[in-house]
Amino acid sequence: MATRTVADIDVSGRKVLMRVDFNVPLKNGVITDDNRIVQALPSIHKVIDQGGRLVLMSHFGRPKGFGFEAAYSLKPIADRLSQLIAKPVVLGPAEVVGAETEKLVAGMKDGDVVLLENVRFIAGETMPDLAKENPDGKLTEAQQKELDDFVDALGHLGDIYVNDAFGTCHRKHASMYGAAKAIQKKGGAAVAGYLVEKEIRYLKEAVDNPKRPFVAVMGGAKVSDKIKLISTLLGKVDRILIGGAMAYTLLKAKGIEVGKSLVEEDQVAEMKALLEKAGDKIMLPVDHVATDDFANGAAVVVPGVDIAANLLGMDIGPATIKLYGDEVRKAGTIVWNGPMGVFEKADFAAGTRSIAEAAAEATANGGISVIGGGDSAAAVAQMGLDDKMTHISTGGGASLKYLEGKAMPPIEVLDKI
Repeated sequence: MATRTVADIDVSGRKVLMRVDFNVPLKNGVITDDNRIVQALPSIHKVIDQGGRLVLMSHFGRPKGFGFEAAYSLKPIADRLSQLIAKPVVLGPAEVVGAETEKLVAGMKDGDVVLLENVRFIAGETMPDLAKENPDGKLTEAQQKELDDFVDALGHLGDIYVNDAFGTCHRKHASMYGAAKAIQKKGGAAVAGYLVEKEIRYLKEAVDNPKRPFVAVMGGAKVSDKIKLISTLLGKVDRILIGGAMAYTLLKAKGIEVGKSLVEEDQVAEMKALLEKAGDKIMLPVDHVATDDFANGAAVVVPGVDIAANLLGMDIGPATIKLYGDEVRKAGTIVWNGPMGVFEKADFAAGTRSIAEAAAEATANGGISVIGGGDSAAAVAQMGLDDKMTHISTGGGASLKYLEGKAMPPIEVLDKI
């Protein structure tokens, strides 16, 4: 069954409560990257162009949940969105929900846009996270009431619910899950926005129906963060290319010297078993770029697989770059999650750049490239290759959970067709 989307419904004259992800970087009150706002524009335009009354909600940063905090206000975001859609965006009251907000929404006209204040000003928004911290794994009576009250207040603000915030679809927060249920309870539709629909389509197709060869590229600091994904993909891919600091834990599991490189000692035994299970599907670096000092050390090419005791690995080496590049260039499907090295430093960016360039080349030749958000997306954007990829996920953590096959309650709750 497919998830119903905003394209399937008539929004004219209806109040549309839309969850978006406007958690953008801000410096001195100025947005430094508005990509997440831009990504939501297709769904926003669908509603306002068809005469819907759009009530947007988002989180921003990590306020304490005890009420309004000026540093986390969505005012700069409302101003930027107003510029992008060339019409006023009214920012809701500091209290987020309540009588004043309901009055504001009740007075909206077709095509109007209201942006609620930061939903994380209300403790009820993230209350579902607290259940696992309690001894019995459940919310207390007081916590449940706080959650229910916030969900109920959100439900009063819309006739239709739209989820276009993929980046938080792995979190069962009030505005992501409870609000959808509240709208459904009173007979309204709860659907995916265009961005969420696109994310589901590309991530699902990449894993369920890949064009072959299917190559997964895994990087980043900790193998413990990716072990479930690697295990899930083993039975589906043709190759898994491992880079980043996580590679050193796997290399140590093979008995290879890794010097001062980052190693998760508690994962070594499990990685040894994983490598035995994987056979030749998992490829590891055959050489490295290393340094003797993370902060100020010079780059040193280590021509073999073993790293000297005084060095720590920082990137894949030139032989590995060629080896991995050849695999990626001939791939029909590429799923990439995590950089190959410390790409933020120019001396250690070659490995990550090489994967990005190879993925772009494969895409140009008809392949499908899916970049799993987070640091991988940041690296591709930094290198000016983001428009060369098939799809770049807006949610690093969410894309990881989706590819692992984990439950995604905010998606599962949406209407099906």
